[in-house]
Amino acid sequence: MKISFKSAAILSAAVLCLAFVANANLVRAQDVIITVKSKDKQEVEIKPDAKAPFNGVRPAVDVAILLDTSSSMDGLIDQAKSQLWTIVQQFARAEKSGKTPRLRVSVFEYGNSGLPASEGYIRQVVQLTDDLDKISEALFSLQTDGGDEYCGTVISEALKRLDWSDKANSYKAIFIAGNEPFTQGSIDYRDACKSAIEKGVVVNTIHCGNYNIGISTKWKDGADLAEGEYMNIDQDRKTVHIQTPHDQIIIRLNAELNKTYLWYGSEGARSGMAKNQALQDSNAAQASPSSSLSRAQSKASRLYSFKGRDLVDTAEENESIVEELDDAELPDEMKQMTVEQRKAHVKKQAATRAEIQAKIQQATAARDKFVSSKRKEMADASGKATLGDAMSAAVVRQLQAAGFELNER
Repeated sequence: MKISFKSAAILSAAVLCLAFVANANLVRAQDVIITVKSKDKQEVEIKPDAKAPFNGVRPAVDVAILLDTSSSMDGLIDQAKSQLWTIVQQFARAEKSGKTPRLRVSVFEYGNSGLPASEGYIRQVVQLTDDLDKISEALFSLQTDGGDEYCGTVISEALKRLDWSDKANSYKAIFIAGNEPFTQGSIDYRDACKSAIEKGVVVNTIHCGNYNIGISTKWKDGADLAEGEYMNIDQDRKTVHIQTPHDQIIIRLNAELNKTYLWYGSEGARSGMAKNQALQDSNAAQASPSSSLSRAQSKASRLYSFKGRDLVDTAEENESIVEELDDAELPDEMKQMTVEQRKAHVKKQAATRAEIQAKIQQATAARDKFVSSKRKEMADASGKATLGDAMSAAVVRQLQAAGFELNER
């Protein structure tokens, strides 16, 4: 059996419909696309517009970002830092059958001579996680240094080390960015890319430099083998920030939003979560004004969630969470409350958060309209994309191909 990303959802829809008839409890939609070849090499053809049924569970979105951190890639890392939240916004727009996906992101660095040569100059910076503040923290920890860039090796390691989702309705993708030939290293990039798509993981390649050089150095070939997209960017291009009357409103609302989080767990864990949230706000602001605003917009979406760490998010699925915790695990302001007072406090914070998030979304919509008008007046004719431009465009196309609907901002 050969798996192809572009037909998996179709076959699984057909199989699942049969399974539903046999046993409704066993239905599990698989929104991947596959082509089946039997031993006699006959292919099963199914119409490409068929869609898998939705089983009521939030669809999974797993994304691994593999960044070249050799000496010439300072601009690439700066773009990753400043445009992370712009990329997240594309996922925040996605829904499948009315459900927002659970987004998990991982970061790897490769090509850095400060990393062990015995491990192929590769480091898994952070495992797949839905804690987007950890991803921001990871990006701001990266530093560049000269080295050898082994694309096949880092793709192979990402496939092996990460706990890729096996849930229904999943979208799984690797985005690898760099500028040296894709062919370097002991692991053949062709084998790595074929292994990826056999596991339902699309590989998108982003060459930092000339488009045709990326083709000749096999960046496009890698994407073609793994049914992804080949893109090229100018890693040194600076993003242009357009100031609007809505910016300060969004920044103020973001500060109010932080006050609605009720971190729980050990004292160190609670303090660490609060401090890291504030630190990543600061990092985004230092990266660029646009990054700070994009982060605020992302925090107003359902993708910015801390189930298992924040009482408001956790109570959405477990209303009795405050009854299960010891007093020492609760936020300080809740320790002297009765159980009923604790529940009421969580509900009040949830309502306040929802109100603030709605205001951020309204202000962002007004800001987007203002920016769109200004960009038409000062259109960049260079045609040179940044990492955020390339990833955002590819994410939109691939999510739509995987059966997701993208809401307007």
